[in-house]
Amino acid sequence: MVEPKNDREAWRSGPDSNRNLETPSHPAWVSFVRYCREMGYGEIERLKIQDGIPVLAEVTRQKIKFS
Repeated sequence: MVEPKNDREAWRSGPDSNRNLETPSHPAWVSFVRYCREMGYGEIERLKIQDGIPVLAEVTRQKIKFS
């Protein structure tokens, strides 16, 4: 098996790789997933992706669930 040259190639290597698909390896994905977890409930209307990596969330709304 050929080792990926960088993080982008590593996370793009897909299901045939030995990587755990549950944990993203690129720092931008880690930040995005952390943001989503901290938000809890909400919406992201415009998420800009470049080269398969999230770079900007233009409109986000947090929702608070009372029940």
